[in-house]
Amino acid sequence: MKITEHLRNTEKTLFSFEILPPLKGQSLKELLEGIAPLMDFNPPFVDVTYHREEFIYKKHPNGLLEKISTKKRPGTVGICAAIMNRFHVDPVPHLLCGGFTKEETENALIDLNFLGVENVLALRGDAPKTEGRFIPESDGHSYASELVEQIVRMNQGRYLHEETEIGFQTDFCIGVAGYPEKHFEAPSMKFDLKYLKDKVDKGAEYIVTQMFFDNTKYFRFVEEVRAAGITVPIIPGIKPITTLGQITMLPRTFFLDLPDPLMDDLERCKTNAEVKEVGIAWAIHQCKELVKHKAPSLHFYTMSKADTTYKIAKEVF
Repeated sequence: MKITEHLRNTEKTLFSFEILPPLKGQSLKELLEGIAPLMDFNPPFVDVTYHREEFIYKKHPNGLLEKISTKKRPGTVGICAAIMNRFHVDPVPHLLCGGFTKEETENALIDLNFLGVENVLALRGDAPKTEGRFIPESDGHSYASELVEQIVRMNQGRYLHEETEIGFQTDFCIGVAGYPEKHFEAPSMKFDLKYLKDKVDKGAEYIVTQMFFDNTKYFRFVEEVRAAGITVPIIPGIKPITTLGQITMLPRTFFLDLPDPLMDDLERCKTNAEVKEVGIAWAIHQCKELVKHKAPSLHFYTMSKADTTYKIAKEVF
């Protein structure tokens, strides 16, 4: 079932979450068994992230370094199939511009369609850690809006190398990302909303937000999105803080603010266990307020670790 149908079919706030494929060489069994407890909360869909290549440097005996491309987390399509088979839940694979050509994207969409996957999340993706800025593939997309356009064309039966004949029409429901605190590359929120509207105008049917810790920023974002003429559902993204390192890492990596009341509590923490307790309590407060304001779904960034999300969901749903 499409995400938009799941959202229309209920007046309650839904529960959903995102997982990462295991590192290459690790078993899928541990991941599936780890998220099984979250099925207690009846998630209608589960997002599965997609990962571009990363570069490592191998040192040879002569001292020279060889730059090697590798994918550390393959398996997104296979995990989608496993989720459908084991849990009978709709998977939402992520699709990226970065690191992929249009041909590779088309082939991935064909595989997903053959599996019966009905939803995708279209993202530009980040630059590799070794590069300072995003650079598209020579035959790839520069922006998520272009990726949305390609998916829409396939929904119309139009493929890359079939200029005249209409082929089989896919029927993907397309989601995109939104940023309550602005995408870090956008010069202003006004321009960020302009690009978001472009993605929706080109065919995106729902929005999932970047994580945030201040609900007022989500509520303001929703108001601004509606004022910009965007009417699709806006699903808030939730990520509880669980370690001391995340207190500085999350704002630095995702360009977001931690509200003062949360920081007041975190500053008193001396251990990761104490931080985790504060993070869970804060997320529960966030979630209850979002449910009260009728958020369409609470979407948890689990990093494939279900225990924290389970404790939060148990108090909310």
